[in-house]
Amino acid sequence: MNFKNTINLSLLILLIIFSMISGCSKYVLPVKLQPLVPPDNQQAESIEKRFDESNLKGPTAVESAIKLSEKYAKLSEQTANLKQQNQLFDKENQNLKDQLNRSRAQLTQTQKELEEANDLLIEMRIELNNWKTDIIGFRQEMREADKAQLETLFKVLKVLGGETKTDLRKTEDANSVTVSQDDTTQPTTKTQ
Repeated sequence: MNFKNTINLSLLILLIIFSMISGCSKYVLPVKLQPLVPPDNQQAESIEKRFDESNLKGPTAVESAIKLSEKYAKLSEQTANLKQQNQLFDKENQNLKDQLNRSRAQLTQTQKELEEANDLLIEMRIELNNWKTDIIGFRQEMREADKAQLETLFKVLKVLGGETKTDLRKTEDANSVTVSQDDTTQPTTKTQ
């Protein structure tokens, strides 16, 4: 052994001895010695009755064990029921979470489709308004074209030898053209 180990070992032994001496002196209490007196009759009877089962009040150890066993069985059953309910609640909770996730996905998809439908509806409305503007803008031109077509039709009838006397009258209303005829064989025509 080397010198360091020897010093460490001796210090350790001294420390143990010192702690033993200081520990023992702390807990030593003065003891009063009492003379040994034989118990009187009352004390002797009470000592005897202490172990007599007929004088014991309350349930016996076996009865207490049975009662505790019954309580333990009931509590074990309640614990099992609560665990089962907890598992059911966990399953239900997981099902609700899955349903919520599916509903959120459907909601997101529905919102996307709704936005697309709104965009399409706005675009179609713009196109409809443009079409209306175009049609209303060409309404007068279409009336003039219809009037020219009717005049040409009457000229063709005259050239083919039709004997009709016609008066073309424009009504004050610019929206319609009335062609009236002297014969009742041909009806009056209105165009818009």
